[in-house]
Amino acid sequence: MTHAYWNNWYSSGGWLLWFGLMFVLFSSFGNWGYSYRIHRTYGRQPRKEALDILSERYARGEITQAEYAQMKTDIVASVNPK
Repeated sequence: MTHAYWNNWYSSGGWLLWFGLMFVLFSSFGNWGYSYRIHRTYGRQPRKEALDILSERYARGEITQAEYAQMKTDIVASVNPK
């Protein structure tokens, strides 16, 4: 008797229930992984690039305009080698 029940269950669309359940489980894990990565980086200071640090040093008066120009050309040349 149970054999007929399971055959009717799967032939009448019971497989759709299992497919839906698997879809919900996988999408929940995917959403958890995505939100975990996003929230882990939330609140951190953004990474400063070399030119940003150089501009800050120049703005504070730690280096002269000539030093700033030389260091800037060095940084740009190291990032974009010919």
